[in-house]
Order: sequence, then structure tokens, then C-alpha cells
Amino acid sequence: MSGELDLLKWIHGRLGRRRGPIVVDSGDDAAVLRVGRERLLFKVDSVVEGVHFTKNTPPEKIGYKALARPLSDIAAMGGVPIAALAAAVLPRSWSLARAKRLQKGMEQLGVPIVGGDIATHKGPLTLSVSVLGDMKGAAPVLRKGARPGDVLMVTGPLGGSIRGKHLVFEPRLEEGRLFATRLRVHAMIDISDGFARDLGHLCTASGVGAELDRIPIAKGSTLRGALYDGEDYELIVAASPSTARRIEREGWAMPVGRVRGGRAIRGKLEMLGLRGIQPRGFEHQLG
Repeated sequence: MSGELDLLKWIHGRLGRRRGPIVVDSGDDAAVLRVGRERLLFKVDSVVEGVHFTKNTPPEKIGYKALARPLSDIAAMGGVPIAALAAAVLPRSWSLARAKRLQKGMEQLGVPIVGGDIATHKGPLTLSVSVLGDMKGAAPVLRKGARPGDVLMVTGPLGGSIRGKHLVFEPRLEEGRLFATRLRVHAMIDISDGFARDLGHLCTASGVGAELDRIPIAKGSTLRGALYDGEDYELIVAASPSTARRIEREGWAMPVGRVRGGRAIRGKLEMLGLRGIQPRGFEHQLG
């Protein structure tokens, strides 16, 4: 059985060497294109009934989550969102009033929905949202760039998705912009597939390993949940020790370990009953 990562690697390989306006492609949280003197961000995400929410989830929360997900990726690059497009495939059983509630959920995030598409079918709800962002003169923060000796940090407690955080989280746009401009951190990624898996992506892209010594666990979760459950939508940051001290002092993020040489992810967490820390988490599967 194959998964989404196998398909993404295959798609990424088909881009070839023709770069043109492409600054960053599908190997990071968002694509970056050079348009004139500007560097613009592009990101698309989808939510599907039965995968990202249940049939009984209020439409407002579905709409909110659908837009908040790609905004979290814009935050992980240090960008500023400009506008969004939304494409909805609605169940034919939905009323007009229910569909309007979906739109109102997206509007809560304050990003203009400037276009999109609407279709209906007999199946479940699917909502795809694309976001356009701007770096506004700053360089995008990539997954690669972490260096041995850097401090690893996260912007909030992990493992809360099972208690509903995945429907109400606030994208870390302010923090991401701060990290990209004033603080110039070395690497960043948002946590969508699970802390361990997304840390693995950052380490692989940077060619480094990690030594973990603590994980902030959300109320009602467990260490295993904090490592592997996913949909936390916090940011993982790699910063120099001096920058990390300032970040911690100001309360923007908290340290969880350090970047080290090699490729393994390990640490004192193993003393808490985990036999190693595997870079795994949620992944969509193909037959």
C-alpha cells in the first residue's frame, strides 16, 4: 500500500529543472513564485467529510477549518495572506441556509474570499481552499536551514486535536511573520500530520537530527498523542540559542530540544515509556 508522500515525491520529481519564476516548489509548506519584484505564496488544502470532520460538525466550523489549514502553512513560511479561493462540492441534501453557514465560517478569519466554484453531488461534502500570500520583502522561512546546535521550539501545547482543537485553532500568522522578519529563525514547519512526522520532514530537509527533552502536552492528551496525533497547527521552529532565548522570554514559543548532527530523532522522552521516537503521524493512504 502506498501513501500520499509517495505520490507527492513522484509529482515533485516531474517538475524537472525548469524553474522560471519558481522560488520554492511543492517540497515545502507553500509554493513561492517570483512575480516582478515580489515573492508570492500559493497554498491549497482540502477538507473531506469523514476524514477531517464528521457529518454532524457545524458548517461554520467546517468553513473555518478549511481556510485556517492553508493559513497555517502561510504562517510557517512567514507570509501575509492576501486573498483566498474556495471550491465546494456540496451534498445535494444541503439547504441554501446551510451552505451560507459554511461561507460565514471562512469569513471569521478575515481573509477575503475572492472567487471559487460550487458543485453538488450525492456524496459527502468536500471543500478546497487556495490562499494567495505575500512575503512583503522578507525571505520565506523553509523547512531546510536548521543547523546543529539550534534550539527546537513549538508555539503551543500538542495533542489537543482529539478534543476538538482541530476545528477552532488559530493559525500562527503573527508569530510566523515575526520569526521570518525581526527574529530570522533558521527553519520552520507547521504541525498538521503530527509533531514527530513534521519534525522528521524538517530534519530530512535540513539534513540533521534532533535531540528532544520535553514536549508540552495539551490538557487531556498524552505524550504519545502529542507526538503522533496531528492537526495541532502549531509551528516547529529551529533558531539560534540567542534567538531562542528571546523567543522564550517573550512567550512566543517554548523549547523542546536541539538540532544535532546525524539523522535520528531521539531524546530523554524515551525514558517515559517510548521505545524510540519515530517520524510518523497521519498519512492519507492509496490502495
